Amino acid sequence: MEYRIEQLARAAGVAVDTIRFYQGKGLLESPRREGRVTWYGDTHVERLKRIKELQQQGFTLTVIQRFLAGELEASDEALVAAVTRPTAPQNLTLGELAERSGVAEPLLSSLEQAGLLVPVEGGEQPLYPADDLEAIAAGMKLIAAGVPLGALMELGKEHAAAVDRTARQAVDLFDHHVRERIQAEGGETEAAERKLLQTFNDLLEASGTLVRHHFQRSLLRAAREHIEKRG
Repeated sequence: MEYRIEQLARAAGVAVDTIRFYQGKGLLESPRREGRVTWYGDTHVERLKRIKELQQQGFTLTVIQRFLAGELEASDEALVAAVTRPTAPQNLTLGELAERSGVAEPLLSSLEQAGLLVPVEGGEQPLYPADDLEAIAAGMKLIAAGVPLGALMELGKEHAAAVDRTARQAVDLFDHHVRERIQAEGGETEAAERKLLQTFNDLLEASGTLVRHHFQRSLLRAAREHIEKRG
């Protein structure tokens, strides 16, 4: 069956402008042309419904494009959702974060500019996980002990850059040695989806333990070396 663009919009439950927008973004294949008339088929209807379904799950158009191109498998959906839309007990505005942490908004804004406070992506206004309150409280302890704010922020930026490089390498290792292996095993999509998500969560927790353990050991080693050098 073939559709004019208005008929396609009704069949898929989207606006005509949305169809044109998706075409411009490469999410929808070009229609068949017959003179000045364009015709769409059932494959366009299915593609639009798939885009709508993925959008309802909260995926960005960039991620949706990777699903449609086959770069991400259907069994990746739960894993991608966990990574791109991690659940948080509560999200706070900057004002709420300031009120609950006791730290002035300008200082929190400085932390955000330094990359040490990162808002949740995808919202209409910047929102911050309530978990950030614990990190802010830890930073305030260091400042209260006499560590200069500027020096602490510089140290934080240096640490964040190093951790970011390590995290990207860890993600590559997971993708090539865990995700690809699980999907190569075949089987039902739902089973692979559950296994991927569970494995990722287990490794995320294990990675946090390893990083925390290594940093604490390294910090103690650096303190001992400092004591020995200073006599």
